[in-house]
Amino acid sequence: MSAAVESESDTMLSCASCGAAEVDDIKLKECNGCHLVKYCSDECQRDHKPQHKRACKKRAAEIHDEILFKQPESSHYGDCPICCLPLPIDLQKSFLFSCCSKYICGGCDYANKKREHEGKLHFKCPFCRKAMPKNDEENNEQLMKRIEANDPVAMCQMGGKMYKKGDFKAAFKYFTRAAALGDVMAHYQLSCLYRDGLGVEKDMKKRVYHLEQAAIGGYLMARHNLGCVELDNGQHGRAVKHWIIAAKLGFEPSLENVKNSYTYGHVSKDDLAAALRGHQAAIDATKSPQR
Repeated sequence: MSAAVESESDTMLSCASCGAAEVDDIKLKECNGCHLVKYCSDECQRDHKPQHKRACKKRAAEIHDEILFKQPESSHYGDCPICCLPLPIDLQKSFLFSCCSKYICGGCDYANKKREHEGKLHFKCPFCRKAMPKNDEENNEQLMKRIEANDPVAMCQMGGKMYKKGDFKAAFKYFTRAAALGDVMAHYQLSCLYRDGLGVEKDMKKRVYHLEQAAIGGYLMARHNLGCVELDNGQHGRAVKHWIIAAKLGFEPSLENVKNSYTYGHVSKDDLAAALRGHQAAIDATKSPQR
């Protein structure tokens, strides 16, 4: 075992400040920033901060990028809960039902409507089988029931309605609640509000934070926009990483940016080929004879 590894191991088994070992009556707490060292008390952590600050900041940035640039398995839409195929990125090819907050692909929705029409049945949700709302009032009632049940998708949908009405403060409220519950689309919407200063003061740092949270969750427009932000900051390498990730999940605008970056020498031939293969595979995965 190398001396460096031994030193790191010893640090993790004892307080990085005073050297106290972890025993029954002493419990060590990890540094939340880098997870490299431990402390026996808050006082020791404060005393050690000047010495540890630079290494902590460096490792925290590395951890952040490891999470940020990890390739998601799919977009945030996931799979259709009926046919279990990946949902199309094109929102015109899938539908969100307010009764259960589920996205259903167009193929499954069409098959359900065809069955109901041929059987002269009442129209119902293809997933939860609840009767379809007859008007906007019934639709809003269903939406509010989901919000009362702390459904983040419903909260985000209501935030979108408030946004369209021009009530940006109400939209910000709903998006914030939904984002706190993990809704990635709500994170993206918050990034737009912070960018434009609608319902809240403009804040570019918060805009980027919410873009990153949405991108990590698989929201492809957020990933694409992060690449644009990095490009504006002169970070071509980071911009290309974002676009390649989005392109591999089937996002056409990001693929075009990868192609353009290749012509300027910012993308290697192998990376371009990988992006093209990933993009085609993502598109093919959403297709089936039934759809």
